Amino acid sequence: MNACVNPALALASGVLLVLLFPPFGFAWLAPLALTPIFIACAREPLWKRRALFGWAAGFLFWAGMCPWIQFVLEVHGGMGRWGGWGSFLLFGLYKGLPMAVFAVLAGWLANRWWSIPGGAALWTGIERLHGYTGFAWLDLGNAGIGMPYPMRLAPITGVYGLTFVFALIAGAVASIALRRPRRELAWLAPLALLLLALPRLPRPAEPHEQALVVQPNFDTEAEWTDDVTALAEQKLALLSRIDPGTPGRTSLLIWPEAPAPFYPNEPLFRRYVGHIAQDAQAHFLFGAVSFNQQHQPMNAAFMLDPTGAIEGEYDKVNLVPFGEFIPPMFEWVGRITHEVGDFVPGERVVDFKVDGHSVGAFICYEAVFPDFVRQFVHRGAQVLVNISNDGYFGHSAAHEQHLLIARMRAAENRRWLIRATNDGITAVIDPRGRVMDRMAPFVQTSKLMAFDYESAETAYTRYGDWFAWGCLVAGVGLVTLGLLSPRPNGAER
Repeated sequence: MNACVNPALALASGVLLVLLFPPFGFAWLAPLALTPIFIACAREPLWKRRALFGWAAGFLFWAGMCPWIQFVLEVHGGMGRWGGWGSFLLFGLYKGLPMAVFAVLAGWLANRWWSIPGGAALWTGIERLHGYTGFAWLDLGNAGIGMPYPMRLAPITGVYGLTFVFALIAGAVASIALRRPRRELAWLAPLALLLLALPRLPRPAEPHEQALVVQPNFDTEAEWTDDVTALAEQKLALLSRIDPGTPGRTSLLIWPEAPAPFYPNEPLFRRYVGHIAQDAQAHFLFGAVSFNQQHQPMNAAFMLDPTGAIEGEYDKVNLVPFGEFIPPMFEWVGRITHEVGDFVPGERVVDFKVDGHSVGAFICYEAVFPDFVRQFVHRGAQVLVNISNDGYFGHSAAHEQHLLIARMRAAENRRWLIRATNDGITAVIDPRGRVMDRMAPFVQTSKLMAFDYESAETAYTRYGDWFAWGCLVAGVGLVTLGLLSPRPNGAER
């Protein structure tokens, strides 16, 4: 019986995890999403079987959450339908492996008096490792962005504190279903006290600054001839005009990362963007292609001052595999971007100065790395800007998913965050992680968007992923303890 039921339970967790996020958005399921796989791991004595159903659940989760990757590979990677689906299948199988590892280890924790916090710590610690496996995206804790009590943890533990809370509750429900001693539910008591004791989320505040944010809606597959480029630059110039009669002062003009041949080292384009900054009489932040001393391309963000002079440059540190570079041994996979040669990564975090304030600008996919984004704030950034080209996502749920990720970065660091995107979703997020303003996607437009500068530093900004790494150590330690102590229900086969 278990041979059929346990895999079904594990797959149920895979489905529940998918349902948490856009396009479904059933975030209220987050505290229960891991309950089925916890039960399955406790019921299944053979680690090889746990590995298989954990792997299947992981595949289902990643394939169900990121079906848009197949579209990206087929359409923008030039791989065709079969190549796109084949590569997507390999992606899902590869990304399912961490859940296979979790299922194996969770079985060695099961039926112990410490299994509830041990399982939660183990899941949280393994989740922290996703960035090291080639691709990271939504974490379980991201589902809590709209939940006031769990969100109190975000400025202290980052998203991983919310992950731990949901996993802990899921483990407790599994314990009830497995008829474990009720005294083990006492692990929930300190959690409830902690959430009630933590400071409330900051009250909404009226922003005092404004930025003109441009959403160009460029075709990602456009052929950039001289005429097409000239027309695009004319449209951008029109969208970047600030009406002199506009109430208040607009100190910042922002263009997103865009699939256009923008090279600030070329004199003509350099003069063009310089005039844009002068006409706007604002600091001008935009995405473009830079080159290092070896003339290798770099995905960069440039800041011009109101005179048109280049004030600073940030070169993207975290590049997208297959999007901006091809990993070794995968040369047969097409690159999504059309730059000649692989991009090379930058080496340092940079903050830009705007009227005595500090602006931290990170690029596109870098939003998925909490510890990296917080480094901008730790260096002094008083507002965050995420410039992105999400045009490769088509009309998929990836736009909403990317926005959800950025919202957590704002809440972790208690900063206003401006998302400037090529085709959406362009938005302003407040320090609580709430979307305060947004543009309609897939339209060419610009808008004045209000924000503010903040100076206070959160514990997460200061100390980073201390909690997640602690969970990994604790989880592995408790698994080891479980292996070394006698099995309560007989020896594992």
